[in-house]
Amino acid sequence: MGLLQPVFRVLIALEINPNMFTTVGFFISVLSAYFFARGSLRLGGGLFILSGIFDVIDGQVARATHRVTKFGALYDSALDRYSEVIILFGIAYYFIREDLFLASVAACVALGGSIMVSYVRARAEGLGFSCKVGLMQRPERIVTLGITALIHEYVFIGGVILVALLSNFTAIQRIYHIWAAENGKKSEKLENLNDWGT
Repeated sequence: MGLLQPVFRVLIALEINPNMFTTVGFFISVLSAYFFARGSLRLGGGLFILSGIFDVIDGQVARATHRVTKFGALYDSALDRYSEVIILFGIAYYFIREDLFLASVAACVALGGSIMVSYVRARAEGLGFSCKVGLMQRPERIVTLGITALIHEYVFIGGVILVALLSNFTAIQRIYHIWAAENGKKSEKLENLNDWGT
């Protein structure tokens, strides 16, 4: 995060709407999915990491310029979900094209888990609970898939399997977290409904 501070200062000075960064990050994700589908794993992985950086920038700029809005939070979350769906479809397509059936199944399971991690948090917050726990949240998913794609195809397959397992584990972990909170085992009532992240 410290390495990006000079970039943040320039972007804040330019007074660019934070939603612009969200939009640019989304289109970078679309490019990432395209290259994943073509089998250009390193390029796909690099672009996925770059899209994640834009995902950090939009929130940082919004907070620093006091431009955090409910629409901005919704827009950011919605495009994050679309980004993950598109990227994991691209990854699954590549695996299917290469006759890597089990890897394609893992990509589909990772997609389901990623969606459920976000859905459980959103539903919990709608019910008045904070729900940020979990091993495989969006930043971890981006780093895992992005870094392993840069290394080697077999390492990347392992990364997809890891995301498939831990994202679903995280969703279950969050469900248990809310059950425990409601039954008095933890006090995690929501304090800030306007949190920018997902």
